[in-house]
Amino acid sequence: MGPLRFDRPVAATSVPAETASPSEASIPSHRTWPPEALPLAERLHRQLSIGDRDWHALKHQRSRRAAEQVAAALVQLLAADQPAAGAASEGRRSAIALLENAQAWLRAKISDPGCPAHGR
Repeated sequence: MGPLRFDRPVAATSVPAETASPSEASIPSHRTWPPEALPLAERLHRQLSIGDRDWHALKHQRSRRAAEQVAAALVQLLAADQPAAGAASEGRRSAIALLENAQAWLRAKISDPGCPAHGR
C-alpha cells in the first residue's frame, strides 16, 4: 500500500473467494474468518464510502471520514490476513495504517486539504 492520501476516500480491495488455495480450504474454521464476514464488510465499506457526488458535502465530517477508514481497514484485514497467523501480513499492516488514519481524523490531527480544482 502506498502513502495514505487524506483528500480522497481509501478504497478497500479484496481477494476473491475463488482464489483460496486448497491448503486454505483445509484450515479448521476456528482458525479462519467466517465465510460471510468479508462480503458483509465490503457491503459496509460501500455504504460508508464518500463518493464523488457527496464529496464536497461530507468531506469535513470527521466521524464520516473515520468510519470510512475503519470499514476499509476491516475489509483489508478480512481479505488479506489469517487470524491464526503469528506474523504480520500485508493485510494486517494495511489495516493498522487505515485505523491510524481514522484515529487522526477523530482526534482532529488531520483535515481535508481542500480541492485542487478550486485552487485551495
